[in-house]
Amino acid sequence: MAKFYITTSIPYANAAPHIGFALEAIQTDVIARFHRQKGEDVFFLTGTDEHGTKIQRTARDALVSPQKYVDGIAVKFQELAKVLNISNTDFIRTSDQKRHWPAVREVWQKLQANGDIIKKQYEGLYCSGCEGFLTPTDLVDGKCPYHQKAPELVKEENYFFTLSKYADRLREILEKGQICVVPDYRKNEVMELIRQGLEDVSFSRPRTTLEWGIPVPGDETQVIYVWADALTNYISALGYPDGENFKKYWPVDVHVVGKDIVRFHSLVWPAMLLSLGLELPRTLFVHGFITVNGQKMSKSLGNAISPFELVEKYGTDAVRYFFVSELPATEDGDFSYEKFEKRYQGDLANGIGNLVNRVLTLASEISLSTGRNSILSSGLPLNDTSLNKLVKDIELSRNISLGLFDFLGAINEIWKLVAYCNVYINDKKPWLDSPNGWKEGKGKDVIDDLVFVIIRIAYLIEPFMPKTATRIREQIKTQVIEPLFPRLEKK
Repeated sequence: MAKFYITTSIPYANAAPHIGFALEAIQTDVIARFHRQKGEDVFFLTGTDEHGTKIQRTARDALVSPQKYVDGIAVKFQELAKVLNISNTDFIRTSDQKRHWPAVREVWQKLQANGDIIKKQYEGLYCSGCEGFLTPTDLVDGKCPYHQKAPELVKEENYFFTLSKYADRLREILEKGQICVVPDYRKNEVMELIRQGLEDVSFSRPRTTLEWGIPVPGDETQVIYVWADALTNYISALGYPDGENFKKYWPVDVHVVGKDIVRFHSLVWPAMLLSLGLELPRTLFVHGFITVNGQKMSKSLGNAISPFELVEKYGTDAVRYFFVSELPATEDGDFSYEKFEKRYQGDLANGIGNLVNRVLTLASEISLSTGRNSILSSGLPLNDTSLNKLVKDIELSRNISLGLFDFLGAINEIWKLVAYCNVYINDKKPWLDSPNGWKEGKGKDVIDDLVFVIIRIAYLIEPFMPKTATRIREQIKTQVIEPLFPRLEKK
């Protein structure tokens, strides 16, 4: 059985989850479930990034210890995975001293032994939001473009990772596609960074500045910096260096990350792996950001959307469907309740919900009137060969789209089939072909065909809406027909 290892990034545990990470978790889950459908042995990792100055400050302001603070945040991300029906295999926390810390220390010592950790004085612009040093060219109007804050000028003696040493090898790796970056223009952005010149990366902070983190092996005056710590999660969770899961699942097949951390995953992480002598990630899939009503989410604007509240109001699968059908996979997308409810009413309630309800209701009537024990007939293949061909063509198109991380393309293919079937049943009017009961006429054959198509639709939507797929199968089995997506009441 082929293996498939996929990861989300690990969100920073300084605040409760928002819909930006919900998008990433859903996208990653769709990919993982698709590969399980293909019969692959999938290991799906997510977790939380729990060290750094921002968490240290936030915990201090909350009058609690950093550990207690991140314990509370990590639970919320674990709850989010359950609420969104995320099928992750494992959840790694970087404050886990038994699972994560030993791997980080091992990585540090190997990098150091290979001459890739050096200590030197540094003066630079530090953004606590990014937990990283920025260059003047990174700034927009003197501020971090992602956090809209001016960075602090920091001068200190740190340990550095010799990223500059790997510039030529990284250029060659990206040019040859040894790491596939999706979309391609993100690779071009990284190539431009290499062309401008790579600087060595700070991998530690003085303990006087940062106490909350993993101590540098052999130097208790320094703490391992968040990126050296956080990136290692992808192998620490597998039991690096000798764990059976590490031997089985590494290298990672897909890292799913946001556009703000592309350079860490396409430059720093591969360079670390080169130094360690480990295989490189195969694919880096980069998604965009979510705005709300055209505005960036922020506390000051009070426009942050809770994924928990969305699920409570509309249901898990409606939320999952919106994030893969409305928002482009690799671009920024906008959320509004108006857009959400339009998708819900049109695609879910009036689309797939209406189709399944109509067909299974009629199929249940047929089984009762003809004495069948099941909604399903034993007749295969489909009576309508053109319908059978359409189903196969759409399944092929869906598979191609998902292989390219084109969630919207895959959804559009499936909904072509949903729309076709809703028109098909209206055109065929099977109830008119059986005026004296379902035992006569061809009406029964039409419904039998549509039941089998609905079974295929359940299979096609399963990576996107697993609960809905299960409910469809249960309704066919039990003949208890209930609306999949009740229509929303107009306000």
